[in-house]
Amino acid sequence: ADRAPYYITAYPNAGLPNSLGVYDQTPEEMAVQIKEYIDEGLVNVIGGCCGTTDAYIAKYEKLIEGAKPHVPAPKSDCLWLSGLELLEVKPEINFVNIGERCNVAGSRKFLKLIQEKNYDEALAIARKQVEDGALIIDINMDDGLLDACKEMTTFVNLVASEPEIARVPVMIDSSNYDVILAGLKGLQGKAIVNSISLKEGEDKFLKHARTIKQYGAATVVMAFDEKGQADTYERKIEVCSRAYRLLTEQAGFNPNDIIFDPNVLAIATGMEEYNNYAVDFIKAVGWIKQNLPGAHVSGGVSNLSFSFRGNNYIREAMHAVFLYHAIKQGMDMGIVNPATSVLY
Repeated sequence: ADRAPYYITAYPNAGLPNSLGVYDQTPEEMAVQIKEYIDEGLVNVIGGCCGTTDAYIAKYEKLIEGAKPHVPAPKSDCLWLSGLELLEVKPEINFVNIGERCNVAGSRKFLKLIQEKNYDEALAIARKQVEDGALIIDINMDDGLLDACKEMTTFVNLVASEPEIARVPVMIDSSNYDVILAGLKGLQGKAIVNSISLKEGEDKFLKHARTIKQYGAATVVMAFDEKGQADTYERKIEVCSRAYRLLTEQAGFNPNDIIFDPNVLAIATGMEEYNNYAVDFIKAVGWIKQNLPGAHVSGGVSNLSFSFRGNNYIREAMHAVFLYHAIKQGMDMGIVNPATSVLY
C-alpha cells in the first residue's frame, strides 16, 4: 500500500460473521487493528462495513489525531503486472521469462491432462515453471476438441487457488476473443492479453483494445494486419507503428502496457526467402525500442527452430544465439521453456 499511486480507503467488516450471522469483533478490537494502518500512513479514509456501528467509528477518532495520511507514490514509468505479487518490468530485469508449457497447442502432455480433466497434474506443470524461474505464466486452451472458454475459466480459477502459482502474473493466450474475456474475468491482479492484431481492421482492433484496458490488462500486439502477417523488417515496423498510434491516440493505452510481437518465424526451412526472418525480427526490435517510446517486445522463441523439432541440442543453441542478439536490441520478454539450460 505504501507504494500505491492512489488514495486508499480502509472499510473493514467487524470480523467474520458467526454461525448466526452476527459479527463478534468489538469496537476495541477493530481499533487495535486499524491503528496499524493509520500509524504506518497507509490510508486516507477509514470507515466500517458489515457489523459496524457509530460506536466502532467513534473509536477511530483519537487514532487519527495528528496521523499522517497516505501520500500517493509517483507512478513508476514502467510496465506493472501482478498476480499476488507485483512484477515491475524494468531494464535491470534484462529479460522476462514467460513460461510456455501451459499451452494445449504447444504441449501434448498439457493437452492430454486438460482433456482428461487431470487438473492437479496440469497445475503441477504451472507450478514447476514458476519454480524454474518463470516470471509470467502463459495459458492457452485453443484446441478444437476443447470448450476453450470453459477450460480457460476453470484453469484460471484453479491457478488463483494455488498461492505458489498465483504469485506471478498470467498471460491469457488465445486467438478467440471470447476466451480472452473468459480468462480476464477470472483473474486477480494485472494480466497480459496475448493477443490482438489489425487482421480484422481498425474498428475491431480498437474495440478489443478498449475492453482490455477496462479490465486493466496489458496487451500483446501481433505484427499482423489486413494484408497478412508481417514477415519482413519493413512490414514489421509499418504494422507496429500503426498499432502504436491507434492504441496511444485513440484507445488511451499507456505505452508501457503495449507489448509488440513482431513475429518470430522459422528459419533454416530450406526456403531461401525465410533466411532473413531472424535478422529482420532483431532489426525490428531495435527500431521499436528507438521509435515507439515505452513499448515492450516479446516473441515465441521456440518458433525460430521449428524445423529442428526433436533435436533439442540444436534448438537450444539457436535460441541462445537469437536471444543474445535480440535482447541487446531491446527484446525484454519472451515465451520460453524456463527449465531449459539456455544461457542468454
